Amino acid sequence: MIKTSFLRSFAILALFVTSLAHAQLRVEIAGVGANQIPVALATFGDESLAPHQVSAIIKADLLRSGYFKIIDTGSVLTENSAVNLADWKSKGADALVVGSVQRLSDGRFDVKYRLFDTNKGTQLSSLALANQPQFIRVSAHKIADDIYEKLTGIRGVFATRIAYVTKSGKEFRLEIADSDGEGTQVALRSNEPIISPAWSPDGTKVAYVSFENKKPVVYIQDLVSRKRTVASNFKGSNSAPSWAPDGNRLAVALSRDGLTQVYVVNADGTNPRRLSNSNGIDTEPQFSADGQSIFFTSDRSGGPQIYKMSANGGEARRVTFSGAYNISPRISPDGKFLAYISRREGKFQLFTLDLTNGQEQRLSDTVKDESPSFSPNGKYLMYATESGRRGTLAVVSVDGQVKQRLTTQAGDIREPTWGPFMK
Repeated sequence: MIKTSFLRSFAILALFVTSLAHAQLRVEIAGVGANQIPVALATFGDESLAPHQVSAIIKADLLRSGYFKIIDTGSVLTENSAVNLADWKSKGADALVVGSVQRLSDGRFDVKYRLFDTNKGTQLSSLALANQPQFIRVSAHKIADDIYEKLTGIRGVFATRIAYVTKSGKEFRLEIADSDGEGTQVALRSNEPIISPAWSPDGTKVAYVSFENKKPVVYIQDLVSRKRTVASNFKGSNSAPSWAPDGNRLAVALSRDGLTQVYVVNADGTNPRRLSNSNGIDTEPQFSADGQSIFFTSDRSGGPQIYKMSANGGEARRVTFSGAYNISPRISPDGKFLAYISRREGKFQLFTLDLTNGQEQRLSDTVKDESPSFSPNGKYLMYATESGRRGTLAVVSVDGQVKQRLTTQAGDIREPTWGPFMK
């Protein structure tokens, strides 16, 4: 059965919702992985009883990843159906997915599934997930995650969430959605700009910057209690929050002592401590996954470049050297890749730098990119860009093979951040 803590986190999420957004994100997919795995996916038994078609959600997730080719079985196959795996192998499938949906007496829906390896003729996995009707999509995403992990060896991210800022007219909204753009919910509305949202490590809070007091102030929105607290409201500018892995501290950029510099402050706003000390502007701090280092943007060398220093402060080392303008550092969960926005020939585009060998790669072909964010498994990057003078979100695999575009008719979308794995 699905873990109680995971169910609780999603159940509690529903409590903070101020209202349901009027438009979902629309996902467009371009490109596929170099090696696609052919998977036969059956229609689940009795899934018409549920609010959403489970097998269709699983199919959409796997296709969206770019690494699976779906073979429709054209029939209903449950976890109890007799299946001839050799027959499916002959049809070109390396794996077979079957399952069913059952409505329980307490109103929940029990989703069961089995995954088979047609080449070895063995079962690879099975799950039984009982959820309330509003969380049927969660069950489907969890099954897709399980399929992704069993067939690739990499943890899936379909059951994760994203946060972003939408501007419609004069209203700014901090919105939360499933990783596929569905289930959009509004966490905060404001008539003043909202920027720089950042998920807490446990996925229960989002830090962000608001201009509602006519200056940038860092707030924390608790998605469980719906309470909002001030994390940084010092003299001058308070910006660019980034959570420490322990979830108790934030790295922020403050101008309280003059020039903007990198500080660390407790999540409750106490004990600000200056880390950087330069004659330039130091901003956009980001903790490394192990919490030992902080990457940040500084113009101390004459133009904006990315630097690295100890999480305790001290001497900083320059990291980026290609291009005269590199900003918005983000570190992959395994610490091997640095993602950033670089201006080359007047274009602002997404790049990654392999920190183990110094190899750089351009991942986008758009010209106004900003705010990159790694998926929690490190295999995808989400970022903001423009299409037809409107802000949209895009996703690209770290190898550049798979690309997605997320759009909405509700307004401009900016400032995306990918949430952590659910506990």
